Amino acid sequence: MNISPRLNAFLRDMEFPATKDDLVREAERDGLSLKDQAVIRDLPAHNFNARWEIRYLVEGRAELVGAASAA
Repeated sequence: MNISPRLNAFLRDMEFPATKDDLVREAERDGLSLKDQAVIRDLPAHNFNARWEIRYLVEGRAELVGAASAA
């Protein structure tokens, strides 16, 4: 899954480290779309040190789902 431009901008502006709860709260406050908020809510409960960790999880998870569907 590619991260939407709005979610990418949100992550760029987010201060790290941040917990999943921090991300959810700020996403709601910033008015991210429900789809982008769902991406954040699907993240594991974790203390994220950098935005690349989130991008890796989101984009990597999509590749795994796609590979499983193709099998």
